Amino acid sequence: MINVFIPGGAGYLGSVLSTLLVKKKFKVTVYDSLMFDNNSLNHLKKFNNFKFKKCDVNDIKNISSQLKTNDVIIPLAALVGAPFCAKYPKLAKKTNLDLIKKIVKNIGKDQLLILPNTNSGYGIGKKDSYCDENSPLNPVSLYGKLKVESEKIAMDHENSVCFRLATVFGVSHRMRLDLLVNDFVYRALRDKYIVLFEKNFRRNFIHTKDVAETFLYSINNHKKLKNNIYNLGLSSANLTKYQLCNKIKKYIKDLKIIVSNIAKDPDKRDYIVSNKKLEKTGWKPKYSLDYGIKELIHYLKDKNFRPGNY
Repeated sequence: MINVFIPGGAGYLGSVLSTLLVKKKFKVTVYDSLMFDNNSLNHLKKFNNFKFKKCDVNDIKNISSQLKTNDVIIPLAALVGAPFCAKYPKLAKKTNLDLIKKIVKNIGKDQLLILPNTNSGYGIGKKDSYCDENSPLNPVSLYGKLKVESEKIAMDHENSVCFRLATVFGVSHRMRLDLLVNDFVYRALRDKYIVLFEKNFRRNFIHTKDVAETFLYSINNHKKLKNNIYNLGLSSANLTKYQLCNKIKKYIKDLKIIVSNIAKDPDKRDYIVSNKKLEKTGWKPKYSLDYGIKELIHYLKDKNFRPGNY
């Protein structure tokens, strides 16, 4: 049985990944401070191959024993997103960068490190040019800058795989509504309109379940993938924000899209991304953007969902 340690595994991505790996018979250990949700992993407590501990993973004393005894380390503990990191810059550095340094320093050469990064590092791309793994990194936020630095640290470990994630969407056991697709679908259902700033800014997208499936893929194919960086996104979903809104309007017919030229989008990212490097290894995504939009609509209507802390 392969042992997997996931610091920060109770969050938006972590709760989906932990669930997948437990059901695939991996022995999964999650340490998390539960800053946002105490219930996201309750459904896993009945499994003998799952272990959870509430603690501050930034304290190396709390996680050092797990770093020594697990075959795979997937550090998901992070302050995610430009606004959150800008609000708490010291904690962002401590969690998004310093923790990665500690992990790399304390694991052995045979342990696999899978680092979820972000394609935010591309910043503002050229108009008709795809960003691939060799493109210059020009992060425009503290979040992007810290992630770029953490990737460099992770790649110093000789048995590592780094994924530059597209903007993630979809339902999770620890739901978030601040992510672009999730946010737009929620606003479309609640308000019946979306005010759109800088409508032609482009993003790439990926479903949360596809991210989890890709981490599983990298464990099962680590000899083929290791010591490499991969963009992880849907090649069918390099879209402007305006195109995304029109996708949502297909399913929420009474949605009004209001384009504003007065305000500016605080998130200045604007790029399209090539995912060909990962696709050439045999990887294929399972969940389309249309699937995710319909899934979100069903979930939000069914739960009568109201956002809490995210």
